[in-house]
Amino acid sequence: MSTTGRGAPAQSATADREIVISRVIDAPRELVFEAFTEVRHLSRWWGPNGFTTTTQSFDFRVGGEWDFVMHGPDGTDYAEWISWTEITPPERIALLHGESRDDPNAFVSVLTFEPEGAATLIEMRTVFPTKELRDEVVEKYHAIEGGRQTLSNLAAYVTEIVREGER
Repeated sequence: MSTTGRGAPAQSATADREIVISRVIDAPRELVFEAFTEVRHLSRWWGPNGFTTTTQSFDFRVGGEWDFVMHGPDGTDYAEWISWTEITPPERIALLHGESRDDPNAFVSVLTFEPEGAATLIEMRTVFPTKELRDEVVEKYHAIEGGRQTLSNLAAYVTEIVREGER
């Protein structure tokens, strides 16, 4: 069963292989979308609490890649790789995410950005190759809580940008 930010189970053919997390962010959709599209933004909020990110390369376009390292609060480094498979500004981003380009356990994520008044509802739907892999990342890496923290960090970041009037 997948988990949503609103506590409702998602129903789909891939439900046993997916994680669904959503959050309403008090910022315009275009800004929330932009926070995913520019490395200057991503490096300031990406990842769960206590993690930092070092980007090695970043090319935000369909077929482009983001090669980066996430640094855990315990000093562990995690090699990460993302390839963008669909970009529909400011509505949707689809990507393939793994440890490297040839990772057999890479998973697909689709992010949608829906206006909700002056705010934005972001949904992150991640589908893993197998139920076992999904269960492993939930148990071993606390993927659901990490995803919630990541969206919380995004919310705090874009809310600060709105407050300061910068972009």
